[in-house]
Amino acid sequence: MSDTNIIRCNQLAKSYEDGDLKVDVLHNVNLQVNSAERVAIVGRSGAGKSTLLHLLGGLDIPTHGEVIIDGVNITKISETKRAKLRNSSLGFVYQFHHLLPEFSVIENAAMPLMLRGTKPIIATEKAEQVLKQVGMEERLHHKPAELSGGERQRTAFARALVTEPKCVLADEPTGNLDSYNAERLHDLMIELNETHKTSFVIVTHDDALAHRMDRVLTLDSGQLA
Repeated sequence: MSDTNIIRCNQLAKSYEDGDLKVDVLHNVNLQVNSAERVAIVGRSGAGKSTLLHLLGGLDIPTHGEVIIDGVNITKISETKRAKLRNSSLGFVYQFHHLLPEFSVIENAAMPLMLRGTKPIIATEKAEQVLKQVGMEERLHHKPAELSGGERQRTAFARALVTEPKCVLADEPTGNLDSYNAERLHDLMIELNETHKTSFVIVTHDDALAHRMDRVLTLDSGQLA
């Protein structure tokens, strides 16, 4: 495992205000994620796990503290630059696949490259390569509605990996899957981590998945333990 930090946060805090009420979700969170490392974040529902993942991915800005992605402090750059950094350094997978229903599997997987301005033929070739790696080579031209739950999530993983990100942030990636497909996805994540040296930060309630990670961190009362 490399000592290179892909993501680092220091003294991270997030609070929300609702009228006169202030709700502290996270406070004094410190975390380092190294190259090729697999980290699970667990905790009760409502503990702020998804909020933390959004902050680590630059999808939200902390109330206090800083988040550094691939050496760049994202709290000090514009939203446009944050979006470019997300597209170049990170991949995202959620409990619900968020595939675009009107596009095929290969078109969905190629989308991040297309948004980057990659030529369509090159984006499609790269997407096909990654889809083969996740076992979707027979379903390239199917629409999401024609896929099983497991196939949709594998397509979502291909979309997250097509840009060759340094780290994939996954929020309950097996939450909608049965035990068989969840286990297949566990194996896929381990294989992708070992093959591509991609880091994974996974928010999960799945104990079996959590215990296949290098580290398991618990978020409780707004802090990591």
